[in-house]
Amino acid sequence: MLRTHTCGELRLTDKGKIVTLCGWMETIRTHGGISFMWLRDRYGITQIVFDEKHNKQLCEQTIQLRREDVLQISGKVRYRGDGLINKNLDTGEVEILADSLTVLAKAEILPIDINDENPATEEMRLKYRYLDLRRPTMQHNLAMRHRFSQAVREYMISQHFLEVETPLLMKSTPEGARDYVVPSRIHPGQFYALPQSPQLYKQILMVAGCDRYFQIARCLRDEDLRADRQPEHTQIDIEMSFVEQDDVHALVEGLLKYAFKKTVGIDIHTAFQKIKHTDAIERYGCDKPDLRFGFELRSVTDIVKHSDFGIFKTVIAAGGIVKAINAEKCGEKFSRKDIDAYVKLATDNRANGLAYAKVTDKGFDSGIAKFFNKQIQDLLLERLEAKAGDLLFFCADKPKIANEVLNKVRNKLGHDLGLIDPNKYVFCWIVDFPLFEFNEEEQSWEPAHHMFCMPKEEHLEFLETDPEKVYCHQYDLVLNGMEMASGSLRINKPEIQERVMRVVGFPAERAHARFGFLLDAFKYGAPPHGGIAIGLDRMVAMLLKLTDIREVIAFPKNKQAQCPMDGCPSPIDQKQMDELKMKFEVKK
Repeated sequence: MLRTHTCGELRLTDKGKIVTLCGWMETIRTHGGISFMWLRDRYGITQIVFDEKHNKQLCEQTIQLRREDVLQISGKVRYRGDGLINKNLDTGEVEILADSLTVLAKAEILPIDINDENPATEEMRLKYRYLDLRRPTMQHNLAMRHRFSQAVREYMISQHFLEVETPLLMKSTPEGARDYVVPSRIHPGQFYALPQSPQLYKQILMVAGCDRYFQIARCLRDEDLRADRQPEHTQIDIEMSFVEQDDVHALVEGLLKYAFKKTVGIDIHTAFQKIKHTDAIERYGCDKPDLRFGFELRSVTDIVKHSDFGIFKTVIAAGGIVKAINAEKCGEKFSRKDIDAYVKLATDNRANGLAYAKVTDKGFDSGIAKFFNKQIQDLLLERLEAKAGDLLFFCADKPKIANEVLNKVRNKLGHDLGLIDPNKYVFCWIVDFPLFEFNEEEQSWEPAHHMFCMPKEEHLEFLETDPEKVYCHQYDLVLNGMEMASGSLRINKPEIQERVMRVVGFPAERAHARFGFLLDAFKYGAPPHGGIAIGLDRMVAMLLKLTDIREVIAFPKNKQAQCPMDGCPSPIDQKQMDELKMKFEVKK
């Protein structure tokens, strides 16, 4: 080894030792013939002292050094001295009096600043990612991801799971997003797909008798990007045989309890609350509620339809709904400017508007108050549990828009009023999802999640006649308003799987062309099974209180799905094209 210790290792107990360190030069400063250097590696920083009285030639050598030069330094460990200890460094009690210096590699002037105080722009950080990753914050993020992944493996192995790798080159199957495809050189005109998830393979592993499978799996989806989405992401993929829904939930809760404690020392409360999908939409306007604060939504359609407010009555007559939220104690706290910001939030999200009323001892104080008689006002106050000093927001629109808008209003209230504790982790399960959703544009039914979820037994009779009534054993895990995992009990009977496929436009012939290998496997005895996929990137980002998963991925893509560092995607040369027997024509 070129070093005897790392830059974060030495302590006062090492005083007097002759050691050799390697690392990058962070800074150097000179005072009266003595130079003080900080040498850094991923483990920490150690102060190196160059003293003219000890070695004048060595001090002259440091004049040629530049920040981020890679150095090897040997010398004796000594106590810094009373009053000179740096409490911000783990090695702050000691320093090394240098005896020798070797330059292992020179560094040019850096194109970006790599300290945490002055981060570069997003594009420059991605272009020079190898420099950005030297920042202590990024080193910490990668270490956190590593520790969390190791904790996951430890727990899963303790529960008798087998870690099995599934293929990266597979058959293209429709799973909700566009596939990334790879042309075959040996079979011209044919393509592999990169996996959006190991879904089909892990089900086949259950047929194969593996019983308990897990994998920290790479998944690839060609979809539009955002802060919590990348072309490549990593999920903790899990599948179990002979289980019911509660068994999967218990396994995941145990896993997260162990991983949170092992990684960051946090005790999370289990068992997690379970909320039906329909109840989540009714109470929070979404299926990813943040439960760190209250402010639940209430439907008031049945009350306001008897009012004289024409806008509400028109929406209701057209099949819409009216929902409301009680912003408690905000009646006097919010100015007209504050309220206008909420109205703008609603209109920016497709709503026609956002009505409001301040509650006083005498009733509603609002432009809409004249449309509500005392009886209706009293009913609204009772439904919304409102009292003097509260502020009521109303949204009248199509159910989807009304729910989405009031969910955003609710979240904004939580942030604006300081109700969201960043140190609190509140999980919940969202259960009993609809199996299908209707595509208005295509005028056809499609899977709400995917077509392998087991329908509830009591709903099987509605599969062909009334798909809207079919709910399934689908469940999502939500943490602080973010979906962290999704899973289901799977269909293990070929006849049920074929019926579901027909509903979403996959007749037998087409189903077998796409999924024949899965359907064939089911013919030979498929056990009841279920599983889940946990977003590793999102979970680690959440632990670090980050919203952008690129901060926990070593080499992410930008918002255009490009890598500024290596230049991908990029053209390939003609020789490769000829080997693939392909010719491309880019359509504009």
